[in-house]
Amino acid sequence: MKMPDSRLLPVAAAAVTVVLWASAFVSIRSAGGAYSPGALALGRMSAGALALGLVCVVRRVPPPPRSAWRGIGISGVLWFGFYMVALNWGEQQVDAGTAALVVNVGPLLIALLGARLLGDPMPPRLLAGMAVSFAGAVTVGLSMAGGGGSSVLGVVLCLLAAVAYAAGVVSQKPALAAASALQATTYGCLVGAVACLPFAGQLVRQAADAPLSATLNMVYLGVFPTALAFTTWAYALARTTASRMGATTYAVPALVVLMSWLALGEVPGPVTLAGGALCLAGVAVSRSRARTRAPRTVPAAGEPRSEQVP
Repeated sequence: MKMPDSRLLPVAAAAVTVVLWASAFVSIRSAGGAYSPGALALGRMSAGALALGLVCVVRRVPPPPRSAWRGIGISGVLWFGFYMVALNWGEQQVDAGTAALVVNVGPLLIALLGARLLGDPMPPRLLAGMAVSFAGAVTVGLSMAGGGGSSVLGVVLCLLAAVAYAAGVVSQKPALAAASALQATTYGCLVGAVACLPFAGQLVRQAADAPLSATLNMVYLGVFPTALAFTTWAYALARTTASRMGATTYAVPALVVLMSWLALGEVPGPVTLAGGALCLAGVAVSRSRARTRAPRTVPAAGEPRSEQVP
């Protein structure tokens, strides 16, 4: 049996992450009607930490080494904790289009922070792809934005979520040099759950009255878009740059449009579809690599001149 190309595994892991993160927007819309932002974040992180904890127990995975704890702790507080609460709250204050517009500043911030703090390279193809994808995200956001549905508070919350997302990714990257993807995700999720404990009372009260569908969506968010998707994200992040991984997430808006169409019957207009296509095209450009030409051979005296054609 032929083994899969190891170079394709990070790409496959990133694809799993993007698909599951896109599905999270549909589930958040369902669960958010019954759960407040903090309670939803705590329930999601608790379900994710429990699922990952069981995997670690079965596989006898030890705690991460001490050198990884700083990055795991920072990413756990900012990304698994603060980001989840701020995004849930922000999406209650603004329409989906505005939220998508503001949160998609995150990959740009990841690229800037990655270059400044991690020394990530910024090749022209990555910059060009991010520009195309951001233009697509803007197009999708504007096409989905509703009149009068935004507030200053909501925009600020979404912007804070984008900053926390970027800072969390850049903090997690060095930790993955010492910890495995499973270790980093499990303990990051646990830190995020602890950070959300002040909302425990809300979660208990709202769970008693919430419809079963909302609670199941909250559990789904914890097990799949969190436990599984954050693990595949960490696996891929450990094998590429933070900037390139951030650019990959620009595929999320396009997939959200498709999933909303299939699951919620929200038929996208031509402008929305065009924006989604731009997002995907930009991701393809940002993840592509420049072709390298084979060196030309210089013939010895008296030999016929030839060139290697790439």
